[in-house]
Amino acid sequence: MKIKLLSTLARRAAALATVALAFSVAGAPAWAEENIPLDHAPERANDLASLQHGAQLFVNYCLNCHSANLMRYSRLEGLGISQKQIETNLMFTADKVGSTMTVAIRPEDAKSWFGATPPDLSVEARSRGSDWLYTYLRSFYTDDTRPTGWNNMVYQNVSMPHPLWQLQGTRTAKFEDTVDKASGEKIHRFVGYQQVTPGKLSPADYDADVADLVAYLGWMSEPEQRTRKQLGVWVLLFLGGMTFIAWRLNAAYWKDIK
Repeated sequence: MKIKLLSTLARRAAALATVALAFSVAGAPAWAEENIPLDHAPERANDLASLQHGAQLFVNYCLNCHSANLMRYSRLEGLGISQKQIETNLMFTADKVGSTMTVAIRPEDAKSWFGATPPDLSVEARSRGSDWLYTYLRSFYTDDTRPTGWNNMVYQNVSMPHPLWQLQGTRTAKFEDTVDKASGEKIHRFVGYQQVTPGKLSPADYDADVADLVAYLGWMSEPEQRTRKQLGVWVLLFLGGMTFIAWRLNAAYWKDIK
């Protein structure tokens, strides 16, 4: 019985590994990180006001297409948001506060509209990193060659349109062609953005909103992160104290032995 169970688990693990490998090869994006340095995301993990605002932005702008199936609405109470506030202001895709953050859009519809199914964002911050997300959400520009009309300097040829364009406005990317003196090769280099239409927010306020959203995504990927770090500090202090005590006991035990 145990052998049969282990064999079944092994087959399932192999199947999952095959699917993951196929996805990583077939769905590998065109990255531009080597050309665009990542900006450092402001640290707001302990700012409840920022996390609450980030949760509001996530529900209003991200949860239309992206799910967060590992997160329940009730977990938002950990950010100081009451159950009534969650039900009134943040629940648009579920009826019960204990439900997970799902989306109404069907995967097949999303794939036909955007060319790919929007990924679940439950642990996206742990997968990508806060700096990547912060830079990505501030690197969209209009591109008439793309089906959605949008492109991104960090994630080239991205399928997703700019979700926060109303806040940031529209802008184009400026490039210049130069010739490398050593190799003689022609280089198409990004030099900056040009604002076309203003958004609802100023550039500084938009960056602040993105920082709040990224902070929330980081919290959502591990709601107990703050507690884990606090416990880690106490564990290290305890181990340090016990190490000192053990050292002194060892010295006292051996002091009369020559």
